[in-house]
Amino acid sequence: AERNPICFANHNDSKAILYEAENFQGHKFELSDDYPSLQAMGWGNKEVASIKVNAGAWVAYQYPGYRGYQYVLERDRQNGEYKKYNEYSSQAHTNQIQSIRRIQH
Repeated sequence: AERNPICFANHNDSKAILYEAENFQGHKFELSDDYPSLQAMGWGNKEVASIKVNAGAWVAYQYPGYRGYQYVLERDRQNGEYKKYNEYSSQAHTNQIQSIRRIQH
């Protein structure tokens, strides 16, 4: 079969890494799924200081259950590198992120 040259973002390759400290330092947590509560999944903080999006696009939320402020984080923006919380969005007044999910394509 001929390979389709068009590559769609599909869920299998959605990946993001959360970091405890700015500039991708400290404890990290790799995501490839939706997390209604990061703390329930083992992330010890309410804060996420930096994020690297390796594939796909994600929406991060301030509170569990996909509530509160939301930040759209995309591989196609800034190379997928968000070195500190005010790069998540101009509305980001806090680095509190407690749930995150992939954007459906």
